[in-house]
Amino acid sequence: MKILFIGDIVGEPGRRAVKQLVPKLRLEHQVNLVVANGENSAGGSGITPNTAAEIYAAGVDIITSGDHLWDQKDVIGLLQNDRRFLRPLNYPPETPGQGSTIIQSESLAPVAVMNLQGRAFMQDLENPFWAARAEVERLRSRTRVIFVDMHAEATSEKIAIARMLDGKVSAVIGTHTHVQTADEQIFPGGTAFLCDAGFTGAHESVLGREIEPVLKRFLTNQPQRFEVARKRVFLQGALVDIDADTGRALNIKRISEPLPAQET
Repeated sequence: MKILFIGDIVGEPGRRAVKQLVPKLRLEHQVNLVVANGENSAGGSGITPNTAAEIYAAGVDIITSGDHLWDQKDVIGLLQNDRRFLRPLNYPPETPGQGSTIIQSESLAPVAVMNLQGRAFMQDLENPFWAARAEVERLRSRTRVIFVDMHAEATSEKIAIARMLDGKVSAVIGTHTHVQTADEQIFPGGTAFLCDAGFTGAHESVLGREIEPVLKRFLTNQPQRFEVARKRVFLQGALVDIDADTGRALNIKRISEPLPAQET
């Protein structure tokens, strides 16, 4: 079983890269399931039902999120009505939406996808370690294939939670920092890990935003409007090959696919 994970989709250029490249990648790598972090897909901050629909139409099966979950008020429609959309699991229990889901079909073994958010240098949610431990035990009663998006700032927090879950989940892929790391590996228990998947959007930028306003903010401390950049667009993420019977990862490969020049 092959799962393609797509790092944070940033604005319209990111959505365009998904639209143009996901069908190609699905065919080229014989991908069975596509998961994408979409928390920056609407104007570079947040997500709406319309941007989610555009991402699904491109061939994405599950959308995860993170600390920009609430940046668009229309997100409540996704949280209340869309079982393919995940918020971080470690929100309080009364929060709308869900932190995990299981995909089942006639042609595919059951696959669980879980979304977590870290606490170091971020909003102080419930403890993701305790939340993950309990939810993984529940999910493992239904499937051995469990894929985790760990949305966090601190590399240590991402690595630690992956080490805790080694042998219990198929993969832990980090998001949030928008910088693709080169530490892809499979831990001894069979869990694939990548500290950060990178981002899908314009890379002639500062993390997907126009360069000059970001520089001005650093130089002057004055508020700036960070418009979404548009040049040199890439789709970044990871491709994980998993044994559907055992849930163990067999291989992990980083993906960094440029959008053809005429499409940028």
